[in-house]
Amino acid sequence: MNFKGIFLVLFGACSFGILSTFVKLAYAEGYTLGDVTGTQALFGVIMLWSIYLIQRRTQAKVKPKPVIKTHCIKLLLAGTFTGLVSLTYYQCVKLVPASVAIILLMQFVWITVILELIFFKKKPNRLQMLAILFILVGTVAASGYFEQSAENLSIAGIGYGLIAALCYAIFLMLNGNLGNEYPPIQKSALMITGACILIFIVLPPAFLFNGALNGSLLKWGLFLAVFGTVIPPLCFAGGIPKIGLTMSSILSSAELPVAVSMSALVLHEEVSLIRWIGVAIILSSMILPNLENLKKTDKLK
Repeated sequence: MNFKGIFLVLFGACSFGILSTFVKLAYAEGYTLGDVTGTQALFGVIMLWSIYLIQRRTQAKVKPKPVIKTHCIKLLLAGTFTGLVSLTYYQCVKLVPASVAIILLMQFVWITVILELIFFKKKPNRLQMLAILFILVGTVAASGYFEQSAENLSIAGIGYGLIAALCYAIFLMLNGNLGNEYPPIQKSALMITGACILIFIVLPPAFLFNGALNGSLLKWGLFLAVFGTVIPPLCFAGGIPKIGLTMSSILSSAELPVAVSMSALVLHEEVSLIRWIGVAIILSSMILPNLENLKKTDKLK
């Protein structure tokens, strides 16, 4: 068992999981959706391209593969879905509790299955259908629907969360089929550049001119860029090849309990027993189909 690969994927997933909590903290200090998404994307672009250029210098003897402009454009366009995820998910975080926002984002699991059926004619098996059913049941419980506080949930927030899940599912499909001939860092840098361009078009970067970066926005932007834009792709690029996609899918589900735990510990959001049961149901639904695939892989070895 490759413990280094396991650690990298787990760390990348946990890194994603803490984002919603710190976005909430940035909002509490008066910063806007444009401030949060814009600084994360901008600093993420700067960091990823810097890492890529440093990597190229240290590997100067290795001749880089020729860059195909059409492939670059495709990666930039694919990256716009990352930008859409940031815009819709962080707007969701603004309107509903952080612990609910991450649960809505996790709906990308069953949305991906539907997209594969529509575009690739790939029919889900019985285990996947059962997993989708349990995810929906777990979502209802984990969102707080059975509690009185559920009446206060924003319909718009739920809508933004589901749109974020759809965009994330599309991004995953595109990410798996585009730009695999590029080094992981360059591929990530191109995609985040596309995301940054989209975010700046939708929400012009007023923070560059209004002095917001002189305050704590610089801190939040750097923090979100490191833990949301730089660490996850680096960890996944280093860990997934070592332990395989199936085990990585199982470990990446750690994002959900980390996000819910952080919202309870840092934001002091109330997470009742029934909501934790809902989280457990969702986790089980995500893990079980992959465990079946893992057993098949072990038999082939």
